[in-house]
Amino acid sequence: MRLRQFVFVAEDLKSAVVDIGATLGLSVCHNDPNVGAFGLHNALLPIGGDLIEVVAPIRDGTTAGRYLQRRQGDGGYMIILECADALVERQRISALGIRDIWRHDADDCHATHFHPADVPGAILSIDDMGPEGDPASELSRWKWAGPNWQAFVQTNVTKALTAVEIQSGDPDATAARWAQVLDRPLGSVDGKPAIELDNAHIRFDFDTDGRGVGIGAIDILPADRDNIMAMAAKRGLRRSDNQIMLCGVRVNLVSP
Repeated sequence: MRLRQFVFVAEDLKSAVVDIGATLGLSVCHNDPNVGAFGLHNALLPIGGDLIEVVAPIRDGTTAGRYLQRRQGDGGYMIILECADALVERQRISALGIRDIWRHDADDCHATHFHPADVPGAILSIDDMGPEGDPASELSRWKWAGPNWQAFVQTNVTKALTAVEIQSGDPDATAARWAQVLDRPLGSVDGKPAIELDNAHIRFDFDTDGRGVGIGAIDILPADRDNIMAMAAKRGLRRSDNQIMLCGVRVNLVSP
């Protein structure tokens, strides 16, 4: 099971995309008109063989808009994992009593969004790309990113997305729930409960910023750390020697 797409939610799509693109050296590969059904517009930016997405409301009364209000501004929103057979995963997870809030079933793709009240901290989606999908292949087909997203991959500044950190009042309980849902063993990273995926990990920590349960941080592997930090400082986004802030999320620069 692979971390394939990380989603930010923002009040202002353009501003968030400019900050992310300029700081991490990423380019927009696709704007998906289908998210209009959710009252959103978006942009997707490849980060290595995976994707960062930014969504923003375009009308009142959206789930994303309510999330922005509840967490007091921009932040992390969704974690999208790729597996070999999302229908099998859906059936297994539903048997645990986990509700889903959206399903997509087509010959070339299956996807399920699970209820964040049942899997706290983010909207979890588990997807497959049908017969042409290959979670083990870094640049494999990914429907949500458009037909030629691979042509937009740039790794001279940022190489990869390597972790997502979920914060809550009880990280041990939150981690146990995610481990159950993902059917993965619960381990530890830097003393924090964590779940290893094929290309990244999800770890769990206490709420340290007062914004409640949700995504508090992500880790990236830089190719040009100095450039990232210089651009972050220029845009007022630098927090420390190894951390910047993007779209309400702490971004840690890690070593290989």
